[in-house]
Amino acid sequence: MPREMKSIINLEKFPLDRVQGKNFRELVQWCQKELKREGLFSLNGFFLKSSLEETIRKISPIMASSSGYKSRRHNIYFKENFSEISHDHPVQQQFETANRTLCGDQLEDSIIAVIYEWPPLANFLAKVMGKNKLYVMADPLANVNVMSYRRGETLNWHFDRSEFTTTFLLQAPEEGGVFQYRTNLRSKNNPNYVGVAKLLKGKDADIKEIIMEPGTLNVFCGVNTPHKVTTIGGNRDRLVAVFSFFERPEVTFTPEEQLVFYGRVLEKAH
Repeated sequence: MPREMKSIINLEKFPLDRVQGKNFRELVQWCQKELKREGLFSLNGFFLKSSLEETIRKISPIMASSSGYKSRRHNIYFKENFSEISHDHPVQQQFETANRTLCGDQLEDSIIAVIYEWPPLANFLAKVMGKNKLYVMADPLANVNVMSYRRGETLNWHFDRSEFTTTFLLQAPEEGGVFQYRTNLRSKNNPNYVGVAKLLKGKDADIKEIIMEPGTLNVFCGVNTPHKVTTIGGNRDRLVAVFSFFERPEVTFTPEEQLVFYGRVLEKAH
């Protein structure tokens, strides 16, 4: 018998399953206002504590034994080919990002996968984002990921490729792991290289930060809002689940993209 979602998500506070109700409409409106004002919204206590603890207990040993490790140097754009090559251009500044990842095929029987595949979540996100419909990703590796950041590791400054990113913080570290961001630093028509360079020099007074509690659902529009996670300290990993949704069905990575991101290739089962 399928597990009831009310035992996983706080549906009293976040009624994603009651779309005709006043509380659902008010929640959508609040999230939309936060997105417009901050470029993100966070729903603290979305993931019930008992299910969160169960998830961490089951995922941690798999992360320790079977996760893929990746360390890479990159600039804020995650791109190499730019026509602007002056020495002070922000593309020239390199950072290091390192983490361990569990892919979708390693999480198929997890509570994380149950939440991801629950249709009311995609419907809720579509309402907030003003989309007709959102679909789960068909890629068996990229659809759901859990990232682990250990002592000394970090997710450094970057812009996202996708319009928005949906994450769950599963476990907070003992030290560090603070989410920092700069709302709308660039736009579609203005790359604002001067402002980006100022940010990377630590001279932008408008950088904000969030210390999220485990169990928080965070939706973030990172295309024009650069963000990072500060370096992890202590002996407890930062664990975060990442969900991928798209406006069209059956989206997958190419084998080349799977290899770059995960170090292996796995086609969708037919």
